[in-house]
Amino acid sequence: MGKRMNEITEVLQEFILQQKVFFVGTARCEGTINISPKGMDSFRIIHANKIIWLNLTGSGNETAAHLLEHNRMTIMFCAFEGKPLILRLYGKAKIYHVQDDAFKQYESLFPPMVGARQIIDMDIELVQTSCGFGVPFMDFKEERTLLTSWSENKNKEDIEKYWQEKNAVSLDGFETGISKGK
Repeated sequence: MGKRMNEITEVLQEFILQQKVFFVGTARCEGTINISPKGMDSFRIIHANKIIWLNLTGSGNETAAHLLEHNRMTIMFCAFEGKPLILRLYGKAKIYHVQDDAFKQYESLFPPMVGARQIIDMDIELVQTSCGFGVPFMDFKEERTLLTSWSENKNKEDIEKYWQEKNAVSLDGFETGISKGK
């Protein structure tokens, strides 16, 4: 059944590369706990104890607000086809905004995406697998194109304005850091 490891094994790296969606969990000491589904071509394994993912513009920015207070993060993958498996990555994360040097360093690892707003860098402390016997089978049909279409119809100024209106403060009123350096 479940196993604990201190790194992402090669077998688990292959599993991750096959997944179409992952879930990110973060929390501050107070306020809401956030769990966000992520998709598209936005996840990279740097090595067995380090991952990065590209955070795209969305209706909120809870992960950023949470990481500014507590850098703990959990990422979960579920097998929706094939052999059942749930994989969780636990660790400490840093957030890089578009104006940060580290963002510029990592952004070439992803396809160009107009709405890219942050890169999250996570050092993995614990890898845990569990059975996934209760996770249903689901067939992948295709990627949604709505976010891409929405962002491609905006210029840089429009995206930055949206960030200020919708992404600068969390649901609980905490700053997200998206405005720093402006």
